[in-house]
Amino acid sequence: MNVLITVLVIVVVLALLGLATSARIVKQYEDGVLFRLGRVVGERAPGFRLIIPFVDVLHRISLRIVTMPIQSQGIITRDNVSVDVSAVAYYKVVDAVKSVVAIENVRAAIDQIAQTTLRKVVGQHTLDQTLSETDKINLDIRAILDVTTVDWGVEVTLVELKDIQLPDSMTRAMARQAEAEREKRAKIINAEGESLAAAALGDASDIMMAHPLALQLRNLQSLVEIGVDKNTTVVFPAPLMSTIGELGSFLARETAAAGAMPAVTTRPGPVPVAAVNGKATKPESGVV
Repeated sequence: MNVLITVLVIVVVLALLGLATSARIVKQYEDGVLFRLGRVVGERAPGFRLIIPFVDVLHRISLRIVTMPIQSQGIITRDNVSVDVSAVAYYKVVDAVKSVVAIENVRAAIDQIAQTTLRKVVGQHTLDQTLSETDKINLDIRAILDVTTVDWGVEVTLVELKDIQLPDSMTRAMARQAEAEREKRAKIINAEGESLAAAALGDASDIMMAHPLALQLRNLQSLVEIGVDKNTTVVFPAPLMSTIGELGSFLARETAAAGAMPAVTTRPGPVPVAAVNGKATKPESGVV
């Protein structure tokens, strides 16, 4: 009886060990690839799966999107500028069998091919293109990676340039360029403002020439504006040409008035007598 119980216990233990070694659980985001005696038997869907111990090998492959950073690469652009560019790539396995059979390590392979592709694509562009056409560069890198990884059962879903490091000298040069561009725009805007102001002033002068009282009204308005500040001294410019004309008219009237005055006649009077040493003498000239 004891021997029978011992045998049953041994059988139960062996059965449990066999079940433990043959039971596999494939998760929802995984796909199982079953090898039997070294040959691919097929794929196994998610769920509870049983395999033959020591005969079958089940590889579970994740189908989720993997985020893989591409380390910074020292790249020389087409215009001979040295930059450090880093990126990030997103990929997922679309064929579990190929990802196991065709390539040994999918992540390491994609990392290496992504680095070389990044260096190749960025090197074909100038610095300005690298900074301004990042979307085009991302699409070019992704297209090259997709062509290479399609045989591995992997699809690259997205590639993005993450950081572009420029040399200090190039950063300063770009800052000076941006400053010069801003100054150019400011000068153009200032010149356009001066042109519009000159045109407006020309129109205003034409109106004032047609209506002389408009200038006087403008002068009175300026006096009112100056009087708000309660200044003790006011220097107000008068119209130069009208002032000169009025001054010329005044001088002409004065000259005419002076020419119209009657001439003054004088009669000879008695000759004065000067006393010198008590004696009366007459002067030699007729006028004293």
